[in-house]
This record gives sequence, C-alpha cells and structure tokens, in this order.
Amino acid sequence: MSKNTSPHKLGLNSTMPELSEGQLESLFRRLNLAHTRRIYQDVADRAEKENWSYRDFLALLLAEEVAHRKQTRLQRFTRKAHFPFFKTIDEFDFSLQTTLRLSLLGSYLGPDFVTEGRSLIFYGKAGRGKTHLAVAIGYRAIQNGFETLCTTAAKLVEELSNASKKGCLQESLLTYTHPHVLVVDEVGYLAYGPDAANVLFHVVNDRHLRKRPMIFTTNKPLSEWGKVLHDEDLAAAILDRILERGRFIHLDGPSWRTRHLNLLEPLPPAAERARISGIGVPEFSEPTIFRRTRIEIHCSTLQVHLTPPEIENFSHSRSRVISERQHRLEVFGQLTAKR
Repeated sequence: MSKNTSPHKLGLNSTMPELSEGQLESLFRRLNLAHTRRIYQDVADRAEKENWSYRDFLALLLAEEVAHRKQTRLQRFTRKAHFPFFKTIDEFDFSLQTTLRLSLLGSYLGPDFVTEGRSLIFYGKAGRGKTHLAVAIGYRAIQNGFETLCTTAAKLVEELSNASKKGCLQESLLTYTHPHVLVVDEVGYLAYGPDAANVLFHVVNDRHLRKRPMIFTTNKPLSEWGKVLHDEDLAAAILDRILERGRFIHLDGPSWRTRHLNLLEPLPPAAERARISGIGVPEFSEPTIFRRTRIEIHCSTLQVHLTPPEIENFSHSRSRVISERQHRLEVFGQLTAKR
C-alpha cells in the first residue's frame, strides 16, 4: 500500500484496533478459518524473525488455509465414496495386461471424464484388476473436485427393489443419481431379483440424460447381461446408454491374487511332474486319444473301453478261461461214464 494512501479512502479505521487473543480466536471462528486459527501464531513468529512483508505473511496464511481445506475435502469425499479398498492408478501393474495401457485411460483421469459424461465397462475374469481401476478412476475424479459413489450391483438392486415395493423409489434413486461419478461393481457375480433390470435402468437412464459418468465392472460378457438382469430388452437399453459415450475394456492376463502360483504356465513334462510329486514314472506310457482303440464289450449293462495292450491281455485271459472250462467238462464226463 502506498504511503500517501489514506486509510479512510480504503474504508479502514484510522487507528489500528488492538485485539486480544480471545478476540482473534472469535474472528477466526466467525470466518470459519479453523486451520488459520491453529497456525497463525507460529507463522506470525516466523514472519517477525525473517522480516516478512505483510503481503507475504497474508499469502502464506491463505495458502495454508486453502491447502488444508482441499485435503480435508478430499478425505471427506473419499470416506463418502464407500470404496471397498483404496487404490490409485499408479499402483496398477499394466505389464500384466496384453492390450491395456495407461495411455488408453488418460482421458478418463482428467476433469473431462466427468464434464463430458463418459462411462466405462471393465470386463474380465476374477482378479484381473477391474475394481482396482474403477476405484482409481473414481478417486481421481475426487481429486479433480467431484463426488464419487461406489457400490455393488447387488446392493444397488436390493435397495432400489425394496424402495420400489414401499413406494419410495424416486427418493431412493437420488442416492445413485446425485454423485458426479457412480461406480457399480460386480455386475453378474450374484443373482438378482426379477426387477433388477427395471431399477438399474432408472439409474442409468437418469444419469445418461444428465451426462453423469458411470463405471461398471463385470465378469459376464455383454451378451449375457440380459440373462443376468432377467430382461433382454432392458439390458440392451441399459448398455446402449452406457456405451453411447463410453468404452468397453477387456482385462486379461493372470489373476492378481494368484499370479504367484503361475497357474497359467504349462505343466512340466511327465518325468518332472513325477519327480516333484514323489511318484515313480510308469514303465509304459499312458495311452493317448490318438493311440486308443475303442472296443465295446456289452455284458448286461456294463460297457468297457479297452486299449490295445488290454485287448491282448483280455484275449489271453478269455482263452485260458475257456480251456479250463473245457477241461472241467471232460473230467466231469469221465466221472459220469464210470458210474
């Protein structure tokens, strides 16, 4: 402020009011400057020691207050989101995916994802990271200043179905239509009631009309959503609205939960498997589908499938049984003749 500028021209009193600590506390509370109230004395002491200007002192107080409010808001909105766990996009291992890369999700990590009302469907087997990505994108929306709600498809359908039966569906819909971003997890994992498609359509249609983004995770291909929701036509209408401004992403690769077991690697050779298991290698190799000869022997209702070695053994055994039977008959005939 210029030295020639009069305090009266700025609407200020000519004398500087002397405020006690209690009066300052009261003013901070009245202006809802909770964080400033806690730190201002320490900042003032530092400003005196380092000979700060009034402008620098005020700038630091304001910056600290804004940063604290932003952090507080981030924590509050994260709790309200009801994420099943906390994950960020930086924690996702894209090396396990053959087609998905971070660059493909770039447009879903900025404010445009919300303002343009885009949507996503993550499809894949269990453990592929579908929920991880949905949570990470939902959290990024919170960081960008928007509200996110995460729920399971089963919970959404159950709550809205019960509300519909009680005649308060419209009021209950606000829970799922109000947040800027809605994450619906585990579509198709559990069985739903007969009105699942009906209540889900209400949510999707309302959000679609107001350009509010949605993120779905599912282990079912889109062609099976009609069976999952018990209505082929409504399922098609739901998907049509989701994907008009959305994208379908297929996640592959190994499961995050069991990747340490290498379940997708080919089995070791027979000799190696026998060594690991402690079982000796059989003297003769097992018959394969290409070497198996099928012979059917019907005896009452018994049906037996034999391989070539087994056929030969069976023939020898059968000849031996016939010879023994003929021998017994000859002996019996001789005994009968002597009588």
